[in-house]
Amino acid sequence: MTESEGVGPRAIEEVIELWPEGPPRTIPDVGPEAVFRVRPAAGGKETNMLRNVSVPSVTVFRPDPVKANGIGVIIAPGGGWRFLAWEHEGVDVAAWLIERGYTAFLLKYRVMGTPVDPAAFMETRQAPSVWGPDTPAAKAPRMLSDLVRGDSGARQYAREIAADDGLRALELVRVRAAQWGIRPDRIGMIGFSAGAFLAVDVAMADGANLAFVAPIYGGETSGRPVAPDAPPLFTTIAEDDRMLFKVVEGLYADWSNADRAAELHIFARGGHGFGMVRRGLPVDRWIELFGDWLVDQGLA
Repeated sequence: MTESEGVGPRAIEEVIELWPEGPPRTIPDVGPEAVFRVRPAAGGKETNMLRNVSVPSVTVFRPDPVKANGIGVIIAPGGGWRFLAWEHEGVDVAAWLIERGYTAFLLKYRVMGTPVDPAAFMETRQAPSVWGPDTPAAKAPRMLSDLVRGDSGARQYAREIAADDGLRALELVRVRAAQWGIRPDRIGMIGFSAGAFLAVDVAMADGANLAFVAPIYGGETSGRPVAPDAPPLFTTIAEDDRMLFKVVEGLYADWSNADRAAELHIFARGGHGFGMVRRGLPVDRWIELFGDWLVDQGLA
């Protein structure tokens, strides 16, 4: 467990394993869990990331009781279903939320196996994306299946496993809501990149009944109909994120075409994976816009 500025050990109440008796299905060939440090894709300082996650859990971050607003937020970091961007898309988001009275639940969901040897793993991360900022918008992917190459079957399976963990986390938080002083009907989810796909997959599941969903630079309906009672959606993307900006536009269109509340912010620059990284760009303000949206939705 790592700590970040603004989140001290007293804010972290407990870590809860999602499947203490074992999950209904597993991802094969996953080595021992490991931490590695790299700069996020969008830049900034090196941060801790997790890989070879096979034992999923939620870490509970509680606000000062004086500030507590009775709303829970499950956080799903990204990482392409190969690792978890634990700090700038996880712990730092939790710190922002608890400062504003939310109870945060940082989801450590299962990912695909990567080489145990750190050097071998880092070599697998060196290939540049074919979807650079100069990719014409007309040729940018419209759905995840346009983006994924080679291991699409493995990634799809990992995506399903991640959604299993997300639904299990929601179930756990809802059952124990009273313990943490939150209302079971006021639990939302925010996710980043792969975690954004997870958040949308959970939001679209029967009986999920999220209070809101905030997929950040990712997420899609995969052609599934958006339910008449789908939760309000907040999403944001940078236009120079040519991997996913058209995918996110499509997600917004699917939600709004179903006459469900939806808000989309597109920034000119920011790249992919900016999370809570601050670089002096307009995209840095996405989290404040998210906070304003929560207030406007009566979720603050």
